Order: sequence, then C-alpha cells, then structure tokens
Amino acid sequence: MKELTDCNGIPYPVFTTGNVTLCETVKGARPEGSVYFLKIETLGENARMPVPGQFFMLRSTKSQQLLARPISVFHAEEKSHGVEISFLILLKGKGTKELCSLEVDDKVQVLGPLGNVFPKPAAGSSKVLIVGGGIGVAPVAGFAETLPDNSYDFIASFKSGSYGLENIKPASLTVTTDDGSEGIKGMVTAAIDSAKIKTAGYSAVYACGPAPMLNYIKNISEEAGVQCWISMEARMACGVGVCLGCVIPTTEGNLRCCKDGPVFDSKILSFPKPAASLLPKKEPVDSTDLSVTIKGVKFQNPLIGSSGTFGFGTEYAPVFNVNRLGGIASKGLTLEPKQGNSGIRVWETPSGLMNSIGLQNPGIPHFIEHELPEMMSLKPVAIANLSGSSLETYVEGAKLLEKTDVPVIELNISCPNVSAGGAAFGMSCSSANTVVAAVRAVTTKPLWVKLTPQSPELNAVALSCIEAGADAISLCNSFQGVAIDIETGRPVFDKIKAGFGGPAVRPIAVRLIYELYEAIQSLPEEKRVPIIAIGGIATWQDVIEFIMVGATAVEVGTNTFANPFTMIECIDGIEAYMKHKGIANLEEIRGISHKK
Repeated sequence: MKELTDCNGIPYPVFTTGNVTLCETVKGARPEGSVYFLKIETLGENARMPVPGQFFMLRSTKSQQLLARPISVFHAEEKSHGVEISFLILLKGKGTKELCSLEVDDKVQVLGPLGNVFPKPAAGSSKVLIVGGGIGVAPVAGFAETLPDNSYDFIASFKSGSYGLENIKPASLTVTTDDGSEGIKGMVTAAIDSAKIKTAGYSAVYACGPAPMLNYIKNISEEAGVQCWISMEARMACGVGVCLGCVIPTTEGNLRCCKDGPVFDSKILSFPKPAASLLPKKEPVDSTDLSVTIKGVKFQNPLIGSSGTFGFGTEYAPVFNVNRLGGIASKGLTLEPKQGNSGIRVWETPSGLMNSIGLQNPGIPHFIEHELPEMMSLKPVAIANLSGSSLETYVEGAKLLEKTDVPVIELNISCPNVSAGGAAFGMSCSSANTVVAAVRAVTTKPLWVKLTPQSPELNAVALSCIEAGADAISLCNSFQGVAIDIETGRPVFDKIKAGFGGPAVRPIAVRLIYELYEAIQSLPEEKRVPIIAIGGIATWQDVIEFIMVGATAVEVGTNTFANPFTMIECIDGIEAYMKHKGIANLEEIRGISHKK
C-alpha cells in the first residue's frame, strides 16, 4: 500500500471503489435497527489508512441519490492488500438508508480520508476526557482506541441503549441515557460539569455529538480552563473544500467543516440558537382529518391524480384501490377528438420525464357518454380537465360539461405541447382573463384554472384569473425543455420543445406556490381562493411541504409512472405524520411557512 501524506502526516484523499464486507444492525442501539455497522475494504494503491477524526464520503454505486454522505471513521485496520474501514451509520434519510441497505460484496464509491484530525495529548500530560453523544460516539471512540489504555476517561450519552464502546479501554467509562435504560438516567449534564473537569485535572477534552451537547461541553471546558477539541458536522456536497456548502460560523469567519475541520478548537466555535419550530408542540393523537373542501366540494384527502397521468381513473383500478384518492383529474379534453403529436412522445431525464403527447383524447362528447360515467362510479371526486384550441372551443366544451354531473372543471390554459390554444392563453393577464371569464359565464360548476410556469407574469396572471371568476388555481403544469438525440444531432421531439416534470422540478414548483400564496393572501379575504399544487411530488414529505407553503390539495403526476402506489403511500404517510405531531386537520399547517 503506497501511502501519500501531506507535511503534517495526514493522508491525501483518493476517489476509489470499496467492497462491502459487512453491513448489519448495531446491537444495543435503540430503537432497534436505528444504527448500522458498515465495513468497507479498499484495495491496492488507492487504499488509505485514515487518521482518527477523519471521515469519508460514501455513496453506493447503485445509489438513486446525487450526493455521497459524509461518515466519520469508527475503526480502521491495515490488511495485507489494503485497508478495512468501519463506520457507524444512523439511519436518518434517503442517503443513509441506502448505505444501511448494502449487502456483502456491494460496491461503494469512496472519497477520502477527508478532514483534519484530533490532536493527540502531549507526551507526559495528565489524563484526558472524551465525550460522545449518540452517533457522535463513532469518531471519538475511534480516536480513543489509539490512545494508551487507561489514559482517558470516556462519557457516552444516548437517548436510549448504548453502542460503539467495544474498542475503547478507558480508566473510567460513564454511560448516560435519557430514559435510564443504561447507566445514569439523564443527559450528559448528569455526568460532567466544570467543577468535575477541574477536580479530575484533565489536560484536554475531546467531544462529538449533537449541537446542544457540544455547546455545553465547550462552555464547561472553557470555564474550567481546559483545552477542548470538538468534532463538528454539517451538510456538504464535495467533502474537499470547494463547494463551500458546509461552512460553520466561527470567530475567524466562516470555516469549512470538511477542510478546516471537522475538528475545531472550541474557543473559536459558536452555537447559534436554532430557529424555533413553527409547529406547536402537541401530544400524538389517535385519529386525524385529512379531508379538504374546495368551493363546497369535499375531498376525503388532498391527493388527486393529475390530468394526463392518470387517464380517467379506471386504468389504475386493477393495480391499487383508486377509491382511496381524494380526486381524479381526467385526461385533457377538447371539443373534438385529437390524435396528439407525432414522433417520440416520452423521454426520460435524470429525476424527470419529458413528454410531447399533444392532448390526445376522445373528445368531450365521447367522454360524457363513455368515460365520465365510469369516473363518477368511483369514490374520488371527478374533475374534468377542459382544454381547447380557441376561445370558442373552450366555451362550447364548458357548455357541454355544464350539463353533466361532473363536480369540478379544471380549465387547462397551460398545455405546453399543442400548437394552438393551451399555454398561449395562460401567458398573459389579458388572454387568461378573457378565457376564464368566457368559461365562467357558461358554467356554474367550481372552476379551477391550471396555469403554466412559463408565464413571465405568473402571479399577475393568476390574480387576473381570480378576478375573472376562478374558484381555485392549479399550479403548475409542465415546464418546457429540449432534448437532443446525440446519435443524430436532431431534437428528440418533432415539436422541438416538450413538457418536463418529475421530482427534479419540485423545488421550483414549491417556490412558485410559495409566491402565489403570498400574492393571493394580499387580496381581501373574500377574494382569496385555494391553490392546488402540482410539480414533482414523490413522497408524503413532498405533500406536507406544499401544504406548508400554502397548497390546499396536490396533484400527483409523473411519479405514478415510477411507482403506482405513490399517492397511497402519501396518504398513509400524511396520516401517520399528523397523528405523531398531534395535528387534527390540515388547516393547522396550511401556509405555516409564511409565519414570522
């Protein structure tokens, strides 16, 4: 193994592929299955033996996530042909879930070792204190095992249970748990304070854990006049110091956690008070109300199958129980039947899908006679998505739908894949106002207006639609994109531009809903209308996010193609979240992100 180090003896990082030799749950961690032990072997000249305190950026080669995850080294051993590195991983989000799901012989992209190291105690100095909190035990335990036996005391603090202590040999080990399941009942404050640090005569304190614990350790160490080294963590993208996404505030300015740290002298650190939650603290509840009402129409939950991605509701009925949905928006309907666009119609992109369907549909008369009765036989609220190529066809289509029992009309002035009508009507205030007013004049049904994100005056267009009689705004239809076939050099789609949707557009859609909600809230209360959010929803967390920025309901589109159970999983996830948070109904959190 060829070791390359800097002038301080710290090994230079490499980007390589490691092999998983072990991945299993950690015994003693509670709740069971919350922490995993991952062991990775790197071979040959790219193998690097880390120094205590360092970390690696890890990403499964089969990962669906863009970024690797920074994971501190727990233990490392040199082998005959490389290095075997062990990590403790807290199962927290999508990235760590992937790492915790690895199997033996799986491949992992490895970048590291990264960061600085824990300074070793000076030769001949007195005993030191090492403190680890939760998953923060991993790096300090890795450091502890490199020190002489009995040369340090170790405090490990957990919410429940204990783990990661098998390799350490302290003079004294103290465990604290919030629930009293191991050692002393209480937080780290029950085990150490500044007086005890002074009395013990420690020459230094080393710590890693949650921010409140680290702030406490910093304060009591400095009060005792003892040097304190703290290992910090932060969200990061690169791990090598170029993205500047992981900076933390210090008395020396913003420093990079990955490159200037993760180990810092406590004296330069500050721990800002975290922003208070906008959610009131409540006890969990046994039942909760997911229903929403829009212009007198009640939906059993806020999940609606989006137009163009769910047919007429019956197509997915053999796949899952569509009667659990709140609503179903029909395929975009025009007065006359349409065959749609020629050429390629769908094109996959990273985290998204481009489409150029062109409003293929059977026409409104056929829909009324054949598809609508089937939609009305289902439990979800049926929504007729009305499109057109001219003002006259919109009006005539609305007249026909007015004579039916369909509860809601969604006026589509936003389709990006047709040559006439569609998004052209939604681009300006005057054209949007004209078509909405014309349709409003011939129907008494609740009228939603579906807008395009391409409009340069989107909020103004939405407000003009409300002024013309819209009862709700659906936002947003597909974004526009272009794809090129690199084998031919030609655009993929016959119409060059195509609609683009999927998880990749969600942050933009969230911004648009956030801004539109504020614009609508500026109106007199009697003129305010609900927002139906559309754009990249894949999980229940996405739905909650849209509701928190002001949406009343959501439409799910592209992700149903990837996972037909998306909306069912969202319904179940929202319900579980609300019960856990003690939220009685969605009104309690709607628009909450706008509170100061």
